[in-house]
Amino acid sequence: MSMDVAPRLDIDVLLDDPQTRIVVCCGSGGVGKTTTAAALGVRAAERGRKAVVLTIDPARRLAQSMGIDALDNIPRRVEGVGGGNGGELHAMMLDMKRTFDEFVEAHADPERARAILANPFYQSLSAGFAGTQEYMAMEKLGQLRARDEWDLIIVDTPPSRSALDFLDAPKRLGSFLDGKFIKVLMAPAKVGGKAGMKFLNVGVSMMTGTVSKVLGGQLMRDVQTFAAAMDTMFGGFRTRAEATYRLLQAPGTAFLVVAAPERDALREAAYFVERLAADQMPLAGLVLNRVHGSGAEQLSAERALAAAEILTLAGDPVDPDDALANATEGSDPAKNGAGAENLANGGFVDPPSGNAQARNPSAADPDVSPTSADSSAERLAAGLLRLHAERMQVLGREQRTHDRFTALHPEVPVAQVAALPGDVHDLAGLRAIGERLAVPPERTSRVAG
Repeated sequence: MSMDVAPRLDIDVLLDDPQTRIVVCCGSGGVGKTTTAAALGVRAAERGRKAVVLTIDPARRLAQSMGIDALDNIPRRVEGVGGGNGGELHAMMLDMKRTFDEFVEAHADPERARAILANPFYQSLSAGFAGTQEYMAMEKLGQLRARDEWDLIIVDTPPSRSALDFLDAPKRLGSFLDGKFIKVLMAPAKVGGKAGMKFLNVGVSMMTGTVSKVLGGQLMRDVQTFAAAMDTMFGGFRTRAEATYRLLQAPGTAFLVVAAPERDALREAAYFVERLAADQMPLAGLVLNRVHGSGAEQLSAERALAAAEILTLAGDPVDPDDALANATEGSDPAKNGAGAENLANGGFVDPPSGNAQARNPSAADPDVSPTSADSSAERLAAGLLRLHAERMQVLGREQRTHDRFTALHPEVPVAQVAALPGDVHDLAGLRAIGERLAVPPERTSRVAG
């Protein structure tokens, strides 16, 4: 039995707090960040907030869930969310090239902006250079915050192989664009007419000549043209990256680390928690997605398998009640909850009387052989017991994994989200996720079987 109980993350308190202006959902890929961000947006809007969800998920599932044909770089109102309490929900999907173009257009005169946008190196950079997506996600976050049209911005971070990418990539790209390599590429044009810099110019020419052989002459010329056109803007990249970084550290920002109850996902979550603490980022808590449960947790996997084995002993018909009694012999029914333990929900045993249901099917149908009917009932019961055992083993693994995280980070509040039977594909599904996020689990610990 798990004795580690993490403090509960109260999602509604977080969303209702007017001081909370930005919520960042982060974590490894495939753990439900996009669904969590969308569900938070729906719940916040229906509790009176004017919210906008910024997603970077390339699968575009958010648009389908919210009934929007296609999300783009412009926030669009989600119909059917909010209402008389003043709440609204808008949603958008990051178009990193368009965001980069907007940055250029806003910080360069029209003629220079046209030259930059037409440059082949810029087109490659803005479409998929390493770190561009993360940088532009933060750029768009800064733009949304500056517009002050929404009192809550929810960010779905880019899927990445490492938890560090989201925090580091904006600085890396800003440093590159404002760095020594680009400055050196621009040096020939800057020092060419100065007699005192002839020696430097020769050295720079030798370096750029070597780089030209590696990259190719045309690409080298494209890079130099790009660097010359962007000269007046380079300082802005690093400045804006640093400003957004400070915005993420501000008291009005809350990070939610999203994970599934799996070893790799929670290991990544623990790594992210530690990195957020090191960078003084405000962590609200952990959202543990797709947690499995059972209505018969008192019946452990071992006892269910033992009962199933007794039921399937070859050539030895056994009454189901006797099988379960043998499997649980020595236990106190009052402590173990006999009704739930005996699988009343499956219709196997009548809880008040403890008598097996439909023991004598021949009384209802004289053509049915009592022996064959009993055998079929035993096989069915054994199969159900094995299914229950598998579920309890899954619960046990999830609980042990969760306990390891809690042991490492006992101070981190946790919201557990029960697994849904299917994928989320509409507003009703997002509302269901929101309810599971906000409602505390009935039990804070589970018998691990």
